[in-house]
Amino acid sequence: MSDIKGKYKKILEDLENNIKDEQDLLYTKEKFMELTMIFLDIVDRLTALTDARIKEVEEKQQKINEKIASVQAIVDSIEGDIYENDDSYEFEIVCPYCNYEFTTDIEDEEIGEVKCPNCNNIIELDWNSEEEYACGGDCQHCAGEKIAENEEKYNDNKKDNEEEDKNEDEDM
Repeated sequence: MSDIKGKYKKILEDLENNIKDEQDLLYTKEKFMELTMIFLDIVDRLTALTDARIKEVEEKQQKINEKIASVQAIVDSIEGDIYENDDSYEFEIVCPYCNYEFTTDIEDEEIGEVKCPNCNNIIELDWNSEEEYACGGDCQHCAGEKIAENEEKYNDNKKDNEEEDKNEDEDM
């Protein structure tokens, strides 16, 4: 800014040194001041427009940052769900002795048994079973499901056999 002031003063000195008529000098200085004021007004307007645009960009950037933060929170939550290091598993178990249903946290698959909180009997867990049932299907709860599944298979087979017999009778 001091460089502009120095140049401005030098121009005014040049005008005073080169214009000998006082009236012409005064007129020239007034017009020079008017021109300077026009330039300053233009600079002020450009500064105001630039400030307004910068403020608008900052507001938009703030909204974008808020959206990014929201998305980041969701991603962090999903990432936590996927990569959580919690080796604890929660299971619902129905005691084969008293039919009491309870939930238990099992931290390791090496644990082979759980104590029923109702009857205090030990329930053996079978982690390597190829069947659908952790208990091997031998408990009272699973036995009922197996019976229902077997009845359904039996009824399906019975229907298939009846249809085959019907088709054979029609062919004769």
